[in-house]
Amino acid sequence: MEKTKVYLPKEELEGLRQAAARSGRSVADLIREAIRKVVLRPQSTGPAALWDGEPKQTSIEHDSVHDEP
Repeated sequence: MEKTKVYLPKEELEGLRQAAARSGRSVADLIREAIRKVVLRPQSTGPAALWDGEPKQTSIEHDSVHDEP
C-alpha cells in the first residue's frame, strides 16, 4: 500500500470523521471503499446496468404499485 494526500474542505473531512466514528472504521478505509465503489468499479453493460441498488419490493409484490392507497 502507498501513502497519498487528499485535500478536502473542512466540512467534508468532518463528515468523513463522523461517518468513520459511527461505523468504527478509519477515514482512510472509508475513502478506499468509496474509490473502489465509484471510481474503480467495472463498467456494467447490458440491461443489468440500468439499475444498481437494493430492491424496494420483491417480485411477488410487483403488482402492488397499481393498488389504490
